[in-house]
Amino acid sequence: MNQPLKLRKTEQTTGIVELPGFYRQQMTGNISWLAFSTRRTPCRVVFSDFGEDAHISEDLWEALHLPHEENIHLFCRENTLHIGPLIGIFTAGFTDYKLRPIGERTQLFAKFLSVADQVGAFCFVFGRHHINWEEGTVNGFFYQEEGWQQITVPFPDVIYDRLPNRRTERLTRFQSAKQQLQDDYLIPWFNPGFFDKWHMHQLLQTDDRSLPYLPETTSNPSLETLKGMLETHNHIYLKPTEGSLGLGIHQIIKHKDRKSYYCRFHDGNQTRLRRFDTLEALIHQQLPDDRLKYLLAQEGIKLMQWQNRPVDFRVHTNKNENGEWVVSTVAAKAAGHGSVTTHIKYGGQVKTIEEILGQGLRKETALNKLKEAALTISSVIEEKVEGTVGEIGFDLGLDQHGRVWLFEANAKPGRHIFVHPKLKDADEQSRKLPLAFAVYLARNAIIQPAVLYA
Repeated sequence: MNQPLKLRKTEQTTGIVELPGFYRQQMTGNISWLAFSTRRTPCRVVFSDFGEDAHISEDLWEALHLPHEENIHLFCRENTLHIGPLIGIFTAGFTDYKLRPIGERTQLFAKFLSVADQVGAFCFVFGRHHINWEEGTVNGFFYQEEGWQQITVPFPDVIYDRLPNRRTERLTRFQSAKQQLQDDYLIPWFNPGFFDKWHMHQLLQTDDRSLPYLPETTSNPSLETLKGMLETHNHIYLKPTEGSLGLGIHQIIKHKDRKSYYCRFHDGNQTRLRRFDTLEALIHQQLPDDRLKYLLAQEGIKLMQWQNRPVDFRVHTNKNENGEWVVSTVAAKAAGHGSVTTHIKYGGQVKTIEEILGQGLRKETALNKLKEAALTISSVIEEKVEGTVGEIGFDLGLDQHGRVWLFEANAKPGRHIFVHPKLKDADEQSRKLPLAFAVYLARNAIIQPAVLYA
């Protein structure tokens, strides 16, 4: 992506856009309008051979509702020069506290907005109740050096969906706002919804590219189905179809020599292991009231181990500034001793792949396999699901023979792995890429075919 251009406000002129001299040859046609998202005003473009910033007169600045000085891109279409883009991050859970306007997730969004300057975009956070439909504006939250500010701006060029959970996403008022912004205002919207585990498994099963990575999985399993899976795989996992953070997962193990069954599960912050004489007794006690109907049964995989602890991998993929899938992060997760999962809450530890596999050929081979799997599955998901997907978090495993397995794909991946100090650069990259992809979507929405300046 070309380097962004610094946009500054000047009080010395009226109705003027002053650009660096090297744009003189790039501009085609007679530019007579200046646009910022849905706002447009007449202007005159001049060029200066002194300096590398763009300057806009104060009257134009106020007419367009520009929020602050920022690194931006220029998009040229016909006789209009577009500045921006303006990226809105749509979420919920706002508070009345100025220092923490989005509650516990305030710091998360501050980190996202802190890299907007590097990408070259205006970026803000907003909720449904911040939309002024009659005026065509949003009272968005911007994060600058002086802290959070709420500023009125036009509707965004692109919207990045960061609704916090499925319950909020399903509420009619959020669905209605999303539909109206997309249908009536044609605003590109990416990462539109959470993935359902069973639906995603069914989609991936239909494609030969992703099929080799899928463990045997079934929904609403019967007792006979579970018995058959345990005969074949020795141990299985029962997972909620819409669960997250390892909640509600049970591991069932069939003892090789005896006829007994073991169930490992999380009870609060503790991991428990119980023995049962029969599978019927296990299900009756652990999953009463037909709870099986809400679960997936998945083949257990004998994962590679580190210090006698199973290890899986979190791999993040993102669309980049060219609209192409790239791997932004690979991290290892070692399970807590005796834990059902590798989640930190239950004693899991985040490690770099080098800490698990060293620096040699073994690491490079594993890394290449994980990246290839993640990029392949990302492409399949993009083709199969509705809406525009811009990022995915994968939980992948490597078995003791080096085969890659997909355990879960997350449309709105958590960021717990970035607590590791050696993943600081990956953390920043994974925040910049969604905004860079938003610039790509804005460019395509504004100009097709498009030429991107700056």
